[in-house]
Amino acid sequence: MLVRVAAVRGSAPRDNDAVMSVTAGEMAGTIGGGQLEWLAIAKAREMLADRSQVASMDVALGPEIGQCCGGRVRLDFEPVDAPLLGALEMQASAQKRELPQVLVFGAGHTGKALARALAPLPLTTVLIDSRPEAVEGFDHGGAVVASAMPESEVRKAPPNSVFVAMTHSHNLDFLITAEALARGDAAYCGMIGSATKRAVFLSWLAENGYDKSLGEKLTCPIGGSTVRDKRPEVIAALTAAEILAALSARELSPPKQ
Repeated sequence: MLVRVAAVRGSAPRDNDAVMSVTAGEMAGTIGGGQLEWLAIAKAREMLADRSQVASMDVALGPEIGQCCGGRVRLDFEPVDAPLLGALEMQASAQKRELPQVLVFGAGHTGKALARALAPLPLTTVLIDSRPEAVEGFDHGGAVVASAMPESEVRKAPPNSVFVAMTHSHNLDFLITAEALARGDAAYCGMIGSATKRAVFLSWLAENGYDKSLGEKLTCPIGGSTVRDKRPEVIAALTAAEILAALSARELSPPKQ
């Protein structure tokens, strides 16, 4: 059974078109959790048992169900048949093609941690390294690329991509980052390192014929400065949040005339 958020009034845990699939023993997706979702699962399984057809449920998110969102949600229930399944698969494929692309350069500890942190998010992540042995056998749910010239992958990326340089070589980081900044359309361009590495990179830009002002769009250090923990998994989590914030800000900003 497919459960869809069909209409929302006021505050609710999910927006219109959030979906959840429910079988007799399993479920996938979420319409917001809590008592609302519990009621929806019970309703869906009742319909499955009765072989019911399309139905709706209007729920006030208030004290009556133990939630305090204050809004109101209408849920639609629809049995999943072959035509609906085909339509859902086509929709999922189309949505996947539109996901922002994140290119992580460097399959070291932090690069792999970042790829794993990004895996469950609505992004297409590619982990790239110049050393084939560094990416061999690594599975993060996205693509892995072994490239002798990683900077060439920057040029292939679609508009509004995210670039994060964290390779084994500072010179390679500089080359990749310069290529990404020079594109002018990156949603986020980050480079692992300290404030000193940033200063050295800015000098390198000028020495190699790049406009030094490109550095204004660089995030380095990555992950912010409020948490001083340098473990790869922590840096990865903070950087993933930073990437999501940058993508959200870009989505909300008005288009340039």
